[in-house]
Amino acid sequence: MRVALDVPLPRLFDYALPEGTTAARGDRVTVPLGSRRQTGVVVETEIESEVALDRLKAIVEIRNDAPRLPPDWLELMRFLASYYQRPLGETVIAALPPRLRSVKPLPKKALVPSGETSAADFVSPHLLNAEQEHVVGAIAAKLGRFAALLLHGVTGSGNTEVYLHLIAHVLARGEQALVLVPEISLTPQLEARFREAFPRTRIALMHSALEDIARTGAWLGAARGEAGIVLGTRLAVLAPLPKLALIVVDEEHDSSFKQQEGVRYSARDVAVYRAKLAGCPVVLGTATPSLESWYNYRQGRYERLELSRRAAPGAELPLIRTIDLREHSLDEGLAPAVLAAIGERLARGEQSLVFINRRGYAPVLTCEACGWCAGCTRCSARLVLHAADGRLRCHHCGAEEAIARACPTCGNVDLKPMGRGTQRVEETLAARFPGARIVRIDRDSARRRADLVRTLAELRRGEGDILVGTQLLAKGHDFPKLTFVAVLNADAALVSTDYRSGERLYSVLSQVAGRAGRRSERGEVLIQTRYPSHPLFQALLEHDFTRFAESQLDERRAAGFPPFIFEAALRAEAAELAQAMAFLNDARSLVQAPEGVNVFDPVPNIITRRAGWERAQLIMQSGSRPALQTYLAGLSARLFETPARAVRWHLDVDPIEFD
Repeated sequence: MRVALDVPLPRLFDYALPEGTTAARGDRVTVPLGSRRQTGVVVETEIESEVALDRLKAIVEIRNDAPRLPPDWLELMRFLASYYQRPLGETVIAALPPRLRSVKPLPKKALVPSGETSAADFVSPHLLNAEQEHVVGAIAAKLGRFAALLLHGVTGSGNTEVYLHLIAHVLARGEQALVLVPEISLTPQLEARFREAFPRTRIALMHSALEDIARTGAWLGAARGEAGIVLGTRLAVLAPLPKLALIVVDEEHDSSFKQQEGVRYSARDVAVYRAKLAGCPVVLGTATPSLESWYNYRQGRYERLELSRRAAPGAELPLIRTIDLREHSLDEGLAPAVLAAIGERLARGEQSLVFINRRGYAPVLTCEACGWCAGCTRCSARLVLHAADGRLRCHHCGAEEAIARACPTCGNVDLKPMGRGTQRVEETLAARFPGARIVRIDRDSARRRADLVRTLAELRRGEGDILVGTQLLAKGHDFPKLTFVAVLNADAALVSTDYRSGERLYSVLSQVAGRAGRRSERGEVLIQTRYPSHPLFQALLEHDFTRFAESQLDERRAAGFPPFIFEAALRAEAAELAQAMAFLNDARSLVQAPEGVNVFDPVPNIITRRAGWERAQLIMQSGSRPALQTYLAGLSARLFETPARAVRWHLDVDPIEFD
């Protein structure tokens, strides 16, 4: 038997099958490795090993406490390992829930069936409009064969209703649907909608915040085909699904679908490949398609289906306007027009959202006397002031310390916060509107998932007047009484060195604007900016994503950026920057780059030091995906042959972050 094990080596391990036992591909087994025992997965049987049979170690146990991993799942794992340049054993084991990776037997509690049935009863919450009916019919006609479909619907157009009716078709056939969302915070609202629509269908919920037993139970329900609907974040795309007939990727543009550690896969891209393996449709739903998906549509690889108007009767897209900060003075960071609009909504009993994508009280604590700024000792970044609990925190490594009583450089005790975060905006609004119920939602106020779920439910019931939040509030939430959105500090992304910053800014602004006026009262959005004539804002004001996307693709084509080329990054971390740079320079000489593959000089990361490690990266690009993959395979093999003890490294294929 050839077994995949979670070890940092690009190889498989041969074991003897004990006499009188049987095993097959996909079986989980317990095997000896050195002085320890590990859980592995059989990937080949009846092999001719280079080691004599009488010298092979024997498999200790063949695990039968979970379903055998099916051939299409193993094929998916082979794709992940080869494309993202990771050992097959690491890929296979990392795709299992933690309990199934352990050599200990599963607890009996995890093996007890949930008692939920999988009846296909469907309670349609709303009638579909003509556009929604057309889209449902077009996609349902493709069930049973592969199709990649870009569902481009404006915010509030009723994508979820489309998903529900498609899932009803799938369940009626006795098959399974997989629905992926980018953030854990989006699962409670969607789960509630699914349970209302399918009261007798077993739903398996899968995300990293679940307790081990709950996560294992959901995985077992999916793998046995008992769960008709599997709903989860990116890890759910790796669950075995024997009756898979439909994949939905909601908010497909979201960068959270890219794993940033271990096997650095894109769940959206893996979902498309998985749909090909399963021979089923994959629906990529979004109001602001990623440029990669838009390009695939333009190239004819994806079919685009459009929902051009809001689903609620009488609902219109919000009116978006800019406020030129060069012509208006601010009151603690807020324009007079913004304060007036919030006051009007308070008088009418409506909700307002003040959006600033920066948590904390202020991004910098500084001494005006000498110019000192509080910095993280472990990262090349500033500490963020969190006034609510009197701490300075690093948003990169999590380090924190008490607020200094005086400047450590000159002794000045009059230290000042510079800039604004959600806490400072909340404080300003509380002083300006003392009777208002102000709710702040960011990663500091919503550290416990249960608290976030409860707060969002209260806001949907109208139990809050002014919402202050980050992009946690921008995605997928429906607040019926919210009619006004103010956007602060939108300009930073316009001057970023990251070529994806414009795409991300348009997406988040479009999403947050889409929270306003989703019922009969038309929403209003005010964006504070010093660049009101910027093409991005002009396209946003006219709700013209096509114009924005085409202009961005023109810029990417001229500059030679994805999706017109393919990209990978070799990243290194060491105690000293010189060590990381030397490692990358040596790696560059290990394999001769073929014609058409460009390997650039190594450079330090923008945030060079993080959590005490000095970081650098080597960027590789090619106009040919196969050429780049061939080069990466050779480079990866050489790197595994010559490990550097003082350096941590990883390859990131199709990277989306360069900090």
